[in-house]
Amino acid sequence: MLPISSPEGRCVSVQHDGEARWGRHVGAEIILSDGLRIAEVSAHYLAPASPSKILAVHLTYGSRVREYEAKTPPEPSYFMKPPTTLNGHRQPVLMARGSRFLNYEGELAVIIGRRMKGVPIDQVLDYVGGYTCANDVGMHDFRHADRGAMLRVKGHDGFLPLGPELVPAAEFDPTDFTLRTVLNGEVVQEATADDLLFPVAYQLADLCRLITLEPGDVILTGTPANSRPMKTGDVVEVEISGIGRLTNTIEEWDVDLAGPGEQMQVSAQTLHVALAIPEDEAERMVAEGREP
Repeated sequence: MLPISSPEGRCVSVQHDGEARWGRHVGAEIILSDGLRIAEVSAHYLAPASPSKILAVHLTYGSRVREYEAKTPPEPSYFMKPPTTLNGHRQPVLMARGSRFLNYEGELAVIIGRRMKGVPIDQVLDYVGGYTCANDVGMHDFRHADRGAMLRVKGHDGFLPLGPELVPAAEFDPTDFTLRTVLNGEVVQEATADDLLFPVAYQLADLCRLITLEPGDVILTGTPANSRPMKTGDVVEVEISGIGRLTNTIEEWDVDLAGPGEQMQVSAQTLHVALAIPEDEAERMVAEGREP
């Protein structure tokens, strides 16, 4: 029930000779599916999934609801990221020139193993292929433009690093894990599965009653409190017990995003979401032209 063409057991996806290849990480090497061995230290990692769609949830950790002083949502709400957001372990995340609010969000990612539609909640985990670490990067300089849709905020190329390994569903318990995000060596996010308002099985059952989930599809299950902006040169890592640690570096992207459409700006929603400033204070800061 792993994604199509992937090997059994824990596996990685790498680019070798211009092609995407599945393999296993063994010691200092990656052994590709045909037996070829390559050095792990120089491997070009890809995201260990080939989704037709990527679905992500809004508020789902209690710590994040409390941080925002928000009302506890009665049910989860979702948004989508395009497959072009996929990125790999040790690959750069590009920060556009002029951006100030590029936030990390450490998350558990679910990779669908077989087709799901209308599966009961007590059976949905049987349809999971595997799990991996995710960083649901968001550029909140566009927060005023997208509201709940998140396309401008979270839809940029490379804004979803996944990895390093895909761990088979049988080897991971989505009701018992610890998630940490580490920025430049400092733990900045930490939570356990107990803090999920909507457990993984609940999210999957909710989604598949409405949307057919196909093998390889990615479900992002939410982030805990303390998502904050990164800057160029930062090293961000997402670690989940039983899976591993996903590492990426933030690099400057020398691109001009001026042109047709909404432009970057520091809005009250930017300050509230990116920095967890209370909404009324954020609105006063913007009205008075005060910088955070």
